[in-house]
Amino acid sequence: MEKQLLLGDEAIARAAVDAGLSGVYSYPGTPSTEITEYIQNSATARERGIRSRWCTNEKTAMEAALGMSYAGKRTLCCMKHVGMNVAADCFMNAAMSGIHGGMIIVSADDPSMHSSQNEQDNRFYGHFAMIPMLEPSSQQEAYDMVYDGFELSETLGYPVLLRITTRLAHSRAGVAVRPSRPQNPLQCPADGRQRYIRLPVNARRRYRELLAAQDRMTEASEKSAYNRYFDAPDKKLGIITTGLAFNYLVENCPDGFEHPVLKICQYPLPVRLIAQLAEECDGILMLEEGSPFVESQLKGLLGIGLKVKGRLDGTLSRDGELTPDAVGRALGKPVNTYYAVPGIVEKRPPALCRGCGHRDLFDALNENLKEYDDPKVFSDIGCYTLGALPPLRAIDTCIDMGASITMAKGAADAGVFPSVAVIGDSTFTHSGMTGLLDCVNENSNVTIIISDNETTAMTGGQDSAGTGRLEAICTGIGVAEEHVRVFVPLAKNFEEMKTIIREEIEYRGVSVLIPRRECIQTLSRKKKEKRK
Repeated sequence: MEKQLLLGDEAIARAAVDAGLSGVYSYPGTPSTEITEYIQNSATARERGIRSRWCTNEKTAMEAALGMSYAGKRTLCCMKHVGMNVAADCFMNAAMSGIHGGMIIVSADDPSMHSSQNEQDNRFYGHFAMIPMLEPSSQQEAYDMVYDGFELSETLGYPVLLRITTRLAHSRAGVAVRPSRPQNPLQCPADGRQRYIRLPVNARRRYRELLAAQDRMTEASEKSAYNRYFDAPDKKLGIITTGLAFNYLVENCPDGFEHPVLKICQYPLPVRLIAQLAEECDGILMLEEGSPFVESQLKGLLGIGLKVKGRLDGTLSRDGELTPDAVGRALGKPVNTYYAVPGIVEKRPPALCRGCGHRDLFDALNENLKEYDDPKVFSDIGCYTLGALPPLRAIDTCIDMGASITMAKGAADAGVFPSVAVIGDSTFTHSGMTGLLDCVNENSNVTIIISDNETTAMTGGQDSAGTGRLEAICTGIGVAEEHVRVFVPLAKNFEEMKTIIREEIEYRGVSVLIPRRECIQTLSRKKKEKRK
């Protein structure tokens, strides 16, 4: 087999192309972004006509992927963990309808919140939806799981959730690739109306079928090559690992396992294998990346008599990434720290790039807001969230994608003035437009700033769905044309910016300001490309 050095994300993408993929649907979000980018840059994918443009948000991505699956094609849907919250409506109902062409949904979770607002573990989503899940322990397994996962999806008739985490997504390893498969032919399901129309009479029947399919899914897990029992002589302790935790255990056992180990990388949980470990061992150590997902189920599966150590009893921390050192300490092994951080080293929080248009916007906004007693600025998910840090200290909230506009509306409804929302162009089209419609319908006293850098900058400069259309979108939603105002955020335009911002704050109704200047990073890349 040909072997390539690939990121975990790239291994997933390459496997999908090799397995006969027809389309990838996603919205950029670290640590999942490189999956779609790899397919976009793949000559093979272009030759085969694989659809790979970015979607407006995760919900539209999930729905489009399900539509391609309905047509019999194999499809991949990718997002970071919080994106699943946006896509959850379709996700849960796709588990009820089932699929036609193989469908793999990738959730890239971010323990330790390297670039996220929470640490949620999306294995709970897969368990909630009662669909099969795969969790690779290595880049090679990530490739193999995707390559074979489409067939698993089609055999069982349900979407498959592939859960990865940041370390696997963004680390490299040699990956043996397999022969390319052709794409599925176009073929819609013969029973489509019964399965895909969610009228109660159909939904009740499909739910009973989903429940009945659980035994087949569990049997597939019991027989899966990704779930493996390793015997060992010392039965005082049994160890269960999932996903990347298995690699950390191997790293701590260079001479082989001292205790029996059960490696779980396919779900539903392989109950018979767990029972075997429990019968042979006096206690269990649970090693898993993320929440105590498996650990919290063990008591229900095995009863209360067996001692289980892990995240719930404090053996491992409830927050942050699992690490080889943390696993070593849980095993009672000596752990050496070779490189302590010197006390003289100051923390360096992230900052907006020099020359960024967001900086000039916040400078002008802050200067205006000094004139008011208790102004509030509701921000959103994007580079501009860094406006919370000194020296700017320009925003008061940042909760989730699109929340800036609706929170500003709610605060204005409560009497807050001025109530300002700051949102980026990509986030606005992702989930801000509906909030703007709410504002228009009630003529809320809000000032909405769409800081337009003409890209999805925070995740590396992907296309933004609203580029060139923001004014039309806002007036189409119903904002008065004279209160949709565009300006260039530059230091030389400081007084002009101040004047426009002040005028629209004082306007008692919905106004939209669009400070527009291309992201300094994408502009620099374009200039470099021209010089080549």
